[in-house]
Amino acid sequence: MNKKLKILIQKKFVKNIIVLASGTIIAQIITLTFMPIITRLYGPQIYGLMGIYLSILSFIIPVAALTYPTAIVLPPKTNKAINIIKASLSAATFLSIITLGILLIFYNDLAKIFNLESVTNTLFLIPLVILTASVDQVLKQWLIRENQFKVLSKITIYETFIVYGGMVLIGLFFPLATVLIIFVAAKSAVSSLMIVLSLLKNKDEFFKLIINHKENFRNTYQEYSDFPLYRAPQELFNAGSQSLPILMLAALFGPAAAGFYSIGRTALSIPSRLIGSAVNDVFYPRIAQAANADENITELIKRATIILFLIAIVPFGIIMIIGPWLFSLLFGAEWFVAGEYARWLSIWIIFSFATGPSIKALPVLSAQSFHLKYTIFSLVLRILALLTGFYLFESDIVAVAIFSITGALLEIILILITLRISSHYQISKGKELF
Repeated sequence: MNKKLKILIQKKFVKNIIVLASGTIIAQIITLTFMPIITRLYGPQIYGLMGIYLSILSFIIPVAALTYPTAIVLPPKTNKAINIIKASLSAATFLSIITLGILLIFYNDLAKIFNLESVTNTLFLIPLVILTASVDQVLKQWLIRENQFKVLSKITIYETFIVYGGMVLIGLFFPLATVLIIFVAAKSAVSSLMIVLSLLKNKDEFFKLIINHKENFRNTYQEYSDFPLYRAPQELFNAGSQSLPILMLAALFGPAAAGFYSIGRTALSIPSRLIGSAVNDVFYPRIAQAANADENITELIKRATIILFLIAIVPFGIIMIIGPWLFSLLFGAEWFVAGEYARWLSIWIIFSFATGPSIKALPVLSAQSFHLKYTIFSLVLRILALLTGFYLFESDIVAVAIFSITGALLEIILILITLRISSHYQISKGKELF
């Protein structure tokens, strides 16, 4: 048994997961340390305002560079990767300027729509966040491409400490929604700056390659057009389905409900960040390599999915049983309802946790068109689930329960269809070989 474990740990794929996961584990320990202080300093109403703002950012950031950064790890040749980087940053700059123009005209109306009248001026941070988030995506994908997982691991730790530590330190004197929002908005800038400093310190060729690269990158937009055409809308709708509950709960039940959902979702995302994100970040280049080498990618997806599902059962099972009391103990008595939310959300998150390999596999399987259709379909069902809870039951907890059960069923469907697509993909590749 020990011998098998040693052999497993020595494998490059597993080593990379361990490196990334270790950094994420430390980062989440930092988060868990600061969160009980943050929830007691700010309270559900203020935390809800931050949750609304974060939902807006979560809706925009994934498509800030039209998802071109995701393609950076794919091409074997470095010059093509540099083309993608330049295309990504150009797209992000354009979107940032457009967003600023919209805000200058409609910022008051947007503040009213999203219940952010008390923090209206913070909306003007959004164009800057679009730029910094895009730079952050580009730099992180470059590190993944270069297998610099140790650097990524360290950045995750430092970034988490600075952001959450800042929320606590400033919150001791100014426990305001503006403080939380500024630190949330600054997260990608902090991460980008640290990656840049690390690349300069290690004398990485990244900046030299960018400066000396003279090739016209405009053809890249067409060559990787499936990313903005399919993946970007899919990411947009997926972000919408993630952000929608907070925005709808705020509109239907008030900012406090948004705060309860936000803290519940944040706490439940910790296991995903601990292991899920590390596995998925390493899995993406691994499955791309497997597809190029004609390996059995269906089996690879299946194994990773089962492992993540089994890992998820324990922490989320505990939340299902003692969620409300655990939240009251950790975050304060006023967060009991957040524990009720978390109890239901756990049903969905277990299956969401396991879908990571499927989602990472879809671009490699050239199935982004399907993913877009699926995401639109799932978004519609999630909206109907929340509206059913509001209009038929007039209960925020029932709304979250219906939303979560619907989400779990949708995740199962996604896994099954991805495995089917993968098996057909391999059959078609087999025919090409012969």
